[in-house]
Amino acid sequence: MLQFRRLLLSLAASLAVFTPAMAGKLAIVIDDFGYRPQTENQILAMPPAISVAVLPNAPHAREMATKAHNSGHEVLIHLPMAPLSKQPLEKDTLRPEMSSDEIERIIRDAVSKVPHAVGLNNHMGSAMTSSLFGMQKVMQALGRYNLYFLDSMTIGNSQAMRAAAGTNVKVIKRKVFLDDTQNEADIRAQFNRAVALARRNGSAIAIGHPHPSTVRVLQQMVYSLPADITLVRPSSLLNDPQTDTSTPNLTPPPPNTPRNPFRGVKFCNNKKPPEPVYATRYFSVIGESISQSGMAKYLVNQWQGWKTPAIK
Repeated sequence: MLQFRRLLLSLAASLAVFTPAMAGKLAIVIDDFGYRPQTENQILAMPPAISVAVLPNAPHAREMATKAHNSGHEVLIHLPMAPLSKQPLEKDTLRPEMSSDEIERIIRDAVSKVPHAVGLNNHMGSAMTSSLFGMQKVMQALGRYNLYFLDSMTIGNSQAMRAAAGTNVKVIKRKVFLDDTQNEADIRAQFNRAVALARRNGSAIAIGHPHPSTVRVLQQMVYSLPADITLVRPSSLLNDPQTDTSTPNLTPPPPNTPRNPFRGVKFCNNKKPPEPVYATRYFSVIGESISQSGMAKYLVNQWQGWKTPAIK
């Protein structure tokens, strides 16, 4: 009996050595879907636990969202939100000063263009997500569609989690950007960082983009994950504990001033200075104009008729 107990203890010790203390969950989301079907199809050929976020106004949005869903991938709406920097914006980019009705209209339109979406994350959005008032309007709209919010964390003091308080919207956060650069060595390093965070914290969300270099790295690394790391969908992390490290940003958004349609219109400049008009030319032009008028011609004809003697 004693030997049997020793055998069990020895076996348990061996299992403790070879079994990881905590399995880490890693979620990978690929943003910007809808513009490059050829590259995006390579993502859809990967394990279905990889999720995709579709830009609602991209030319292939509906097609790629449907194809992703049919392939078993989780679909999110990748909704454009205003950044702090000045750069070209997608159509219907959310801005903090927009009314609740306008934000609800844009989200409703996005839901119709990206079928099968179960969540939404922000495209850019440092200005929008750092506005508590702006994000409160977003969360109120999201609550009507039963969508979760994946905060891309494009700014450290995001107000998304704070804005969701009191709503039925669940918020999760991105931990790693895979491809801030498109160098494959850098992407591999970021992938390994995401794995390490998942192992240390229990879970991590990494966001990438459908760049060829990102696709190549994922094709190499998702099939050789460590045994203690499980690839999961973001929605499986909704009940994991989340920490809000933001400070309240109570700055009201700027007024939504109607756009001036004439703003930026330039006046034409004469390339040559106007030529001077002299008095002699002025009277000459007037004289020519009068002489060519119908009344002048009539009077001339009458005058000539008076001078010609009548023929008997």
